[in-house]
Amino acid sequence: MDNVVLKALRERRSVRKYKPEQISDEELRAVLVAGTYAPTGMNYQDPWIVAVQNKDVIARLVKMNAAVMGTSDNPYYDAPTIVLVFASCPEKWANGVCDGSLVLGNMMNAAHAIGLGSCWINREREMFNTDEGRQLMKEFGLPEGLIGVGALSLGYPAVALAPARPRKEKYYRIIK
Repeated sequence: MDNVVLKALRERRSVRKYKPEQISDEELRAVLVAGTYAPTGMNYQDPWIVAVQNKDVIARLVKMNAAVMGTSDNPYYDAPTIVLVFASCPEKWANGVCDGSLVLGNMMNAAHAIGLGSCWINREREMFNTDEGRQLMKEFGLPEGLIGVGALSLGYPAVALAPARPRKEKYYRIIK
């Protein structure tokens, strides 16, 4: 069985090299809206999405993430847009991280579907569990009690996507 959605899911790859030009507002909105249609536990719609294109804020995020990672490299691969996803802490909503992960997945697949590249970036939990991170969350207008789930680097790919690596043997099972 095959269709455009299944084909796109098989062909999407993480992009780690971006063109410097900014994506269009229309493209960004399409990716963000796709995130809002991710399934969430009990349709609670707990995740919060923040798209950052401001170069000064991006520089702060790069510095914070690199510090957690212990590197001086740009963990967001010089992408012109960074999309952050937050959710309630597990004590408030047990499904928050799972729901936020689905939001990130929807946005990655949407980005690929419209010709953008993306890469899931980690360490947002550690970044936003600092005084600087909590201050940034306030600046973003987010409510208290949220944690960072993850982020996407987002932009136009500067390189061709590599073919998929072979899937591991016995990746799935069917029990009838």
